[in-house]
This record gives sequence, structure tokens and C-alpha cells, in this order.
Amino acid sequence: MIGGVTLDPKMVWLFGGVAGLLIVASLIGFALSRTVKTEGGRDTVRNLNARIKAWWAMVAVFAVAFAFGKAVTLVLFAFTSFYCLREFISLTPTRPSDHRAVAAAFYIFIPLQYWLIWIDWLTMLTILIPVYAFLLLPVLAVLRGETEDFLLRTAKIQWGLMLTVFCISHAPALLILNIPDYQNVYLLFFLVTVVQLSDVFQYVFGKLFGRHKIAPKVSPSKTVEGFIGGGLAATAVGASLFWITPFTPLEAAGMALVIVLAGFFGGLVLSAVKRSLGAKDWGTMIEGHGGALDRMDSVTFAAPLFFHLVNYFYTV
Repeated sequence: MIGGVTLDPKMVWLFGGVAGLLIVASLIGFALSRTVKTEGGRDTVRNLNARIKAWWAMVAVFAVAFAFGKAVTLVLFAFTSFYCLREFISLTPTRPSDHRAVAAAFYIFIPLQYWLIWIDWLTMLTILIPVYAFLLLPVLAVLRGETEDFLLRTAKIQWGLMLTVFCISHAPALLILNIPDYQNVYLLFFLVTVVQLSDVFQYVFGKLFGRHKIAPKVSPSKTVEGFIGGGLAATAVGASLFWITPFTPLEAAGMALVIVLAGFFGGLVLSAVKRSLGAKDWGTMIEGHGGALDRMDSVTFAAPLFFHLVNYFYTV
């Protein structure tokens, strides 16, 4: 116990392992910054080191959340949803007639969604936004009498709320699944670790071996080699983490593969949205990573799929 917080030895080992990997990555980044001479190589190394620095900050935040339990974890994800939705709305401008709907999205549906996780109301958690928010938001907008581009404006707010709040909230919602004799916080660790390592591995494999672009007009940095190499590496890491999950090694590999595939397509879809809006990043909140939504784009697709697979096959 440190400062009144009980530390799970298993979680200490897990975060210690992640910190060890980051130390190695930091040393490699430092060495490369001193040895790489070409301008293109320097840009790549600067980008890599910026990502490593951001990872240190992100791991520290998640470590605090895990150490302090469910309440702090929910607050962390609620603020993450808030900032992601703010970035989404900022890049998809609204009109004054939409402001009631936007205010409801931020100040009614974000708190409600995470409150439902707090009180373990699983049924309402899965329908609040897809049903009630979907119906209420256009009503709030239409009462202002502005019909120009009404469908487009409404769809932007609805889709932004779905991605940044409904989908992302499925990550901390793993904490309320009823799995006998199991600490659900490790499922959240598994999800976040596989999603984020998949992004890192795909970036590294793409830089080292990438030759064939997957969707050059959507995301020029994504390559077949990076996707396959990084995806397989992240799947292998997921399989090796079976001991912190209710899965067998083969099941853990299958779950990790689902997370990798869903995360990849989540990132690709949101990259297409950015390109359609003429933006490179969702924001500038995290040095080397763009905005909060740039780091959570993979989670938006991976978290709901992982949540429902676990709920279907492993809960009672």
C-alpha cells in the first residue's frame, strides 16, 4: 500500500514490464538521434521520440487510474470522451441552431453514459446513445427551424457521439462484466495494451519494411508490411498475456487478432474522415500523436467488439 492505495502485485509487474519496454525504446531513440544523418531519417527519429515521450505520459496516466480503481478510471475515460468529442465537433463545424444538440451531447449524454457504467446498468448502457440520443438530438436541432443541411449537420453530431462516447465507453465498461473469480481490470489492460502496441508495431514495421501502401489516399503511412508485421506482433503479445485474462492462449490470440483488425479499420475510417475535412490530425493535444482522438481512433472500433465478445462467451 502506498499513500492509502493498495497496489496489486500483478499489476505492478505488468506496468513495470511496460516501463521497461519504454526505457529500452527511449534508449534506442536517443541512440538513433545521435547516429542518423539523413534529413528523412532525422524526421522519422524525431517522430518516433515524440511518440515515446507521449507514451510515457499516457502510461503514467493509466497507471494512476488503475491504481485508484473504478471511479478514477471512469473519470479518465469520461474526460477522454469529452476531448475526443470536442475535437470531432471542432473539425465538423456546427451552426447556432445546432448548439442545443451539441450541449446535450457534451453535458447530458457523456455524464449519463459513464454514470450507467458506475451503477452497472448494462442494458441501458448499450441503448442510451444509439436509441435515446439518436432520437433526441435531431429534435433539439429541428426546434430552431433551420432546415439547410439538416441531415448532414445532425448526422455529424450523432456519429461523433457514437464514436467518441458510446464506442470508447465500452473500454471501461469491461469493468462491470460478471466474470466469476476474475478481476476485470486486467481485461481493460489487455485491450489498451494490444490496441496501442498494434499501432506502434505497425508504425515500426511500416518504417522498416513498408513498400506497398494499403490506402495511399486515406492514410499514406499505412502499408501492407506494417499491417501484417505489426498485427502479428501485437497478436503474439496478446497471446502471451493470456495469464491475466479468462482466455486460453489460443483464445487470447484470437481476441488480440480481433482487436488488431478492428483497431486498424477504426484508424483507417477516421483517417478518411480527417482527409474529407482537409485535416492531418484531429488536434494538437499530444505531441507526436496529434489530438486525443488520434490516439483513440483504434479504440473506437476495437472496444465495442472486444466488450461484446467477452460478454457473450465469458460472463454468467
